[in-house]
Amino acid sequence: MMRHLGGLRLELVLSLALSLLALHAADRNAEFIGGTISSFKVGDDGQLNLTSAEQMTYGSRQYSLAIPYPMVRSIEYGQKVDRRYLEAFLISPLFLLSKKRAHYLTIHFRDNKGLDQAIVLRLSRSAVRPMLASLEARTGLKVKVQDDEARKAYRS
Repeated sequence: MMRHLGGLRLELVLSLALSLLALHAADRNAEFIGGTISSFKVGDDGQLNLTSAEQMTYGSRQYSLAIPYPMVRSIEYGQKVDRRYLEAFLISPLFLLSKKRAHYLTIHFRDNKGLDQAIVLRLSRSAVRPMLASLEARTGLKVKVQDDEARKAYRS
């Protein structure tokens, strides 16, 4: 009986650890929306990695981009807020009371040739605050908030 419980505890601990790793990886997910980097295509899923002290990296399956923190010129955060009309029409009118929010991060930087570049990424809701806080700490720049909805979400 005790052996069975010990194995069960081990399975529970491993399951929790794997769940936390998956959650951490999901928080780094970012969709490429646009910018001046032609290697990436609109809609490419990738990951924004801010763990290095020297540079951030954004990578998709095919390409990777490294941006040294001192080369970042500005950071902008904004939201696009839409009513859920389609869901209200198809499922329930109660969806009109809720809003769908998309979170966007724009990073302006100078590349290794000295040219100004920009990337726009869509982030998950849970990733916004940690990523913005990390970017402010690593770059020494303040995040420029583009609209009131984004200001409420970021500073509240």
